[in-house]
Amino acid sequence: MAVGEAAVMVEPQLKSTTISDGKRATATKPSFSPPDVSFLATGKKSISDEDEGQRARGRVRKLNAYDRIAVGAVAGTHLMAMCGPFCFSWGAFWLAAALYVVTGLFGICFSYHRNLAHQSFKLLPKWLEYLFAYIGAHALQGDPLTWVSNHRFHHQYTDTERDPHSPIEGFWHSHMSWIFDSAMVREKCGKRDNVGDMKSQAFYRWLRRTYVFHPLGLALILYALGGLPYIVWGIGVRVVGVYHATWFVNSAAHIWGSRVWNTDDLSRNNWWVAVLTFGEGWHNNHHAFKYSARQGLEWWQIDMTWYAVRLLQAMGLAYDVKLPSKLQMQKLAMKHPNQ
Repeated sequence: MAVGEAAVMVEPQLKSTTISDGKRATATKPSFSPPDVSFLATGKKSISDEDEGQRARGRVRKLNAYDRIAVGAVAGTHLMAMCGPFCFSWGAFWLAAALYVVTGLFGICFSYHRNLAHQSFKLLPKWLEYLFAYIGAHALQGDPLTWVSNHRFHHQYTDTERDPHSPIEGFWHSHMSWIFDSAMVREKCGKRDNVGDMKSQAFYRWLRRTYVFHPLGLALILYALGGLPYIVWGIGVRVVGVYHATWFVNSAAHIWGSRVWNTDDLSRNNWWVAVLTFGEGWHNNHHAFKYSARQGLEWWQIDMTWYAVRLLQAMGLAYDVKLPSKLQMQKLAMKHPNQ
């Protein structure tokens, strides 16, 4: 990748509009200039025969400190979730449901994914962007810099052998086991030089350094409010739910579902993944128009994250909202969609 550590991510030059008549807004075709970050739109790096040969010979997984922390977090939250039936209360249940929406919808889908990874819209004031990113940190999926870097690598190398989490290496690899092999991601994708736009901001560097303390702080608050049931449900059950919902986008939404767009990957529109992930399951739509703030492109494709973007846009807090044009959609539409 040609982007330097301190480089600023070049953004697609798209027309943003305020939608007041219910019609889909138009956008010009995304264009990029050096440094090369075209993977945010349509491009991928090619894989040389030498690279493929090296990976084909296989490798032995060795867990480093980061991987051990990931294993501990995932295993610990799953063990806590298994205790849920023994610590049940309606207050704890509704707390978990509320935090599932707050951290899943606003933290991961709205902030980490559409706002930070794809720059599908901007937020004003700036502290509002940081607030949503901070909420995302409590989903226990990593700090924003790491999460966004992994996701940009995924779009750069989608469903090739350099994709960090493609089901071409197996369902469980794409669903979760890749998380415990940071060395594999480094070998496939190289340095994390694709988040220069975020590394230049002190807030994201600070959140990366202090990341582990923030979920612990939330756990202490929950314990003070409701004791052990609030910990088990507000952390364990809720985090495991958001985990698997998000992971299904990487696994199930590249295996099962329909295709309506000519994309050079395995992405699918999967309705039940969309329900679990507030609209992220319309994944073939997303891979066709990566820059789009809206992923449920049909009126019947429910996309709660898009509704949140529209609400903030109507309030004057979200702007430069990017959507595909009718011409772009016509170019990528399949003549015989796979329903």
